[in-house]
Amino acid sequence: KMDKFRMIFQFLQSNQESFMNGICGIMALASAQLYVSFDFNCPCLPGYNLPYSLGILFTPPLVLFLLGFVMNNNVSMLAEEWRRPTGLRRKDPAVLRYMFCSMAQRAMIAPAVWISVTLLDGECLVCGFSTSVPVEKLGNTSYVGVPEKEVRRILARIPCKDIYDGQELIAREVAVRYLRCISQALGWSFVLLMTLMAFLIRSLRPCFTQAAFLKSKYWSHYIDIERKLFDETCTEHAKSFAKVCIQQFFEGMNKDMSMGHSHLPEKAPTETGEEKEKLLGITDQGTMNQLLSSWHKCKPPLRLSQEVIQMNVWVKETQKPSPPRREIITYYSKV
Repeated sequence: KMDKFRMIFQFLQSNQESFMNGICGIMALASAQLYVSFDFNCPCLPGYNLPYSLGILFTPPLVLFLLGFVMNNNVSMLAEEWRRPTGLRRKDPAVLRYMFCSMAQRAMIAPAVWISVTLLDGECLVCGFSTSVPVEKLGNTSYVGVPEKEVRRILARIPCKDIYDGQELIAREVAVRYLRCISQALGWSFVLLMTLMAFLIRSLRPCFTQAAFLKSKYWSHYIDIERKLFDETCTEHAKSFAKVCIQQFFEGMNKDMSMGHSHLPEKAPTETGEEKEKLLGITDQGTMNQLLSSWHKCKPPLRLSQEVIQMNVWVKETQKPSPPRREIITYYSKV
């Protein structure tokens, strides 16, 4: 069973982007289902309808938006990259913006679904703006002599069918249909706006800033992969370091115990040599602490000290009527 869980965990790590898209999709479906199962109880009071409706409309999306960030593993990576000292490697604001925008786009899916479903249902807007129904256009204009405060109290009861007592002023079905029509129009407009924004972000942005987009995307992936490999290397080093320390402890105890016996026990074969090779020369606690501190304060520059490949491109266009000929000359040099 542990092997199966390990395989699943490795698969999720290697397919993190697809996994996060799936999580966002699940959260979107969960937000819609949450609204369906939510028991909407309008207070039907003039001073409470609007705050209650606005709270239902915007508070759950804010919670879902924050949950979208919390469930994204790149949040800690973004915070670490933003707050770390510059050291030997400078910080690129474009990469940080790309990482934040990528996480924000995924986190916005569930809140957008909640707002869309709420507006299309219309119950929230009926509760919040029932006191704003134009009585002079939809109601009984001959119903006069009632104070404005009493009119607002009657209109505030429109969402509550069982206690509404203003049929003489305005028919409840007319007011509910009027407000629900406006709410659905706002809902479809919101869906159209979100779809248009998603299209512009996903399609048009790379067309105008392709070079900057590719660089930001590449280095954001690099930071993610570098962090994972560093964690794996630290885990492997810690495992090897603990194994060597334990083996040396048992070997020392074995020597102490064997001094009181007439014959030495047979020494079991160990893999201490192989484990020491994995320590990379770091064999004490102080050196390891200093290395971890150095990694945080001054990460190594992104420049390999080995043989690198440099490509120079010359474009030569002739004045002949034929299409211009391009020559690409590639050469290798050593740093």
